[in-house]
Amino acid sequence: MADAPTTESTAAAGGKSAARWPARAGAFVVDVLPATGVVASAALAALTLPPYGLWWWICVWVGGVAMLAIPVNRVILPSVTGWSLGRAAFGVQVVRRGGDPAGPVRLAVRDLAHLLDTLALLLGWFWPLWDPPHRTFADMLLGTEARAVRCPAPPRAVQRRVVALVSAAAVLCAALGALSFFVVYQRDRANDQARTQLSEQGPRIVAELLTYDTKTLTEDFAHAQSLTTDNYRGQLIEVQQTVQKGAVPHAYWIPDSAVLAVAPRHGTMLMFLRGQAGDPPQIRPITATLRVQFAKPADRWLVDDLAFVPPPQPQGHR
Repeated sequence: MADAPTTESTAAAGGKSAARWPARAGAFVVDVLPATGVVASAALAALTLPPYGLWWWICVWVGGVAMLAIPVNRVILPSVTGWSLGRAAFGVQVVRRGGDPAGPVRLAVRDLAHLLDTLALLLGWFWPLWDPPHRTFADMLLGTEARAVRCPAPPRAVQRRVVALVSAAAVLCAALGALSFFVVYQRDRANDQARTQLSEQGPRIVAELLTYDTKTLTEDFAHAQSLTTDNYRGQLIEVQQTVQKGAVPHAYWIPDSAVLAVAPRHGTMLMFLRGQAGDPPQIRPITATLRVQFAKPADRWLVDDLAFVPPPQPQGHR
């Protein structure tokens, strides 16, 4: 029984013809597209994640491994086995013009030289369609040829490897896409919940913070301090100490408000304040606009800063 023909004997028997353009394109797609898809998916997922967190590093690691897999498959593997996965599937082998192996350095520089094929409005990629030796610009520069040579590995084994590669890349892309969607969904959901909570609780918190009665002044001031963060509590205490002497009742309510910005733990609101100060019959009305910063250090919202917004001055009085 005759031995199976080797790569060299197959080439000598007529396999030295230039590889057809569709076969070269198919080999390139198998070699590059799956890993490129994973890299792109990992990069997009990383952009949606908090930087330097666990999942962010996982995305960076997956993208880095996928990026490294491209030169390993197209440069290192052909130097060891004679074939990249895509070229084995489509029967394409890159060699020097004399038929000698291209070697890892030449293959690596050839892949870099494909930038010339791309920068020339992709003309270099289609140049083999009318070039008699069927060469790209990179082939002309590096003295290489893509020949139609049957891979000695069993076709079914090669097909299984290609299917496994494409399937693994598809699963990774789907997983990264799902991770990105889940993170964005969770973030938007948390922001919506924070907006709803602030819209409902913010006006009440500010009204309770500013309202006090002379009969329950100590309790009202203590309650107001409990509605603030450590950042704002000192300022509030200074104001309370100032108004404590000669204090008169103050009652406030918020007829209108709007959430300007919100995050799961921080938010900003603009409020229209109405109230009254004094005892009957000497009650004076109060109106003001407030810009209030909120923070949620634990399980409830607290006032982190409060500032009065001056009313706009009419033209001519600036």
